[in-house]
Amino acid sequence: MGSATSTAERLERILWHTDADALHPAPRALLFAARTLYCIVGNLLHGSLTLHAMSLVYTTLLSLVPLLAVSFSVLKGFGVHNQLEPMLLQALAPLGSQAQDVTSNLIHFVDRTEVRVLGSVGLGLLLYSVISLISKIELVFNDTWRVDEQRPLAQRFSQYLSVLLVGPVLFFSAVGAAASLRSSVVVQQIVEIAPLGLLAEAAGRLIPYLLIVAAFTFIYSFVPNTRVRLRSALVGALVAGLLWQTIGYVFATFMAGSTRYAAIYSGLAIPILFMIWIYIAWLIVLIGANIAFYHQYPEYLGRSARDARLSNRLRERLALLLATRIAAAYLDARPPPTAEQLSHALGMPLIDVRRCLAFLEGDGFLIRSAQDPPGYLPARPPGKIPVRELLAAVRRFGEPVGERAVPQSSAPIAALEQQLEETAAAALDQITLAQLAAGEQRTDAASPEPTETLSDSDAQAGTAGAR
Repeated sequence: MGSATSTAERLERILWHTDADALHPAPRALLFAARTLYCIVGNLLHGSLTLHAMSLVYTTLLSLVPLLAVSFSVLKGFGVHNQLEPMLLQALAPLGSQAQDVTSNLIHFVDRTEVRVLGSVGLGLLLYSVISLISKIELVFNDTWRVDEQRPLAQRFSQYLSVLLVGPVLFFSAVGAAASLRSSVVVQQIVEIAPLGLLAEAAGRLIPYLLIVAAFTFIYSFVPNTRVRLRSALVGALVAGLLWQTIGYVFATFMAGSTRYAAIYSGLAIPILFMIWIYIAWLIVLIGANIAFYHQYPEYLGRSARDARLSNRLRERLALLLATRIAAAYLDARPPPTAEQLSHALGMPLIDVRRCLAFLEGDGFLIRSAQDPPGYLPARPPGKIPVRELLAAVRRFGEPVGERAVPQSSAPIAALEQQLEETAAAALDQITLAQLAAGEQRTDAASPEPTETLSDSDAQAGTAGAR
């Protein structure tokens, strides 16, 4: 027991106390990969990743047939509906010999679904089932990306329908174009040349993997209600695609060598194995999403960012840092900084920055710009924003509304609170946000790096449930 504990402590010391900036690019990439793997395993063992995968299995089973029916109807209008069955068979290939039975049953259900005779109510329920699946996926991805807000209903409806109607057509058109290219006379003549033939054969084996990577990249970029960098989405998609191919091969090998399930579960063997593969598939998708998230926001590595509650001291410091940086940008006539820019500048998790910006905006200290993503501006001239008012708003953050939820103060404590408020008001009298911003401007001019940030040790100490 003691040996295992000491090994874990040494591993954490190597991972989190090694200065990544002092390393060469290759060791730095290995350190980042090790940290990411450590956090992914932690999310699998102690986080909500497995719970999200299980919930998506249930939603998928309810919405799979309506989803295929909508896609089948759209593809049938373009004359490419016959490609749905082989693509579905390929997606279920890890089920081995059972894949054909599952695919045939699904296609049978889809063929029996006549969208034209459903009526307005039936068609509405069909589309609702499909949209609810995508909405559930968005909720899970938003949780992965620490986003509290979902898309507005009208925006969700329009974007989801665009994906459902246009996505299958574009995907199968690309697959058909690739197949036509491989069967063309010019390509066949090139393949007959020995070296080029080997390369063409290798490229043909890579096409399924590349298609999976492209699909994952699109999902990671489009589904979360936040701006995802293409490079981060691609990194997560590459790992997820590799896991999909590898685990799919292992699962298919296991299915081919195991005959006990059919003997134990009889007719229920196929549905059970189908649900197991759906669970594994969603787990792979979510692992790729987590990798993309950590690649874009490496400051979350090693922190309990799922429930990141700062202490009062760190919350006050963060609010002052955010307000002064926003005011300094305003006074310098620079573009208003976004939440992501402020998060990277301060080295703080984006969720903490967004929460702090939200209550500063709600209390009338900041306003959002009209750009996408929005930048932040002072709601009033910085010279007319007293620092004591800003700190008082930070102290009130999170207080419940209503006297019943607030403990009544006794006379000695009330007198002490009054004395503290008067002392703070006297110390902060005549200090405005413009004065702090002027100091921030001088700091930025003297050094390109921020001189006052929330250090890792402070943030770790003030974060609830940190490592």
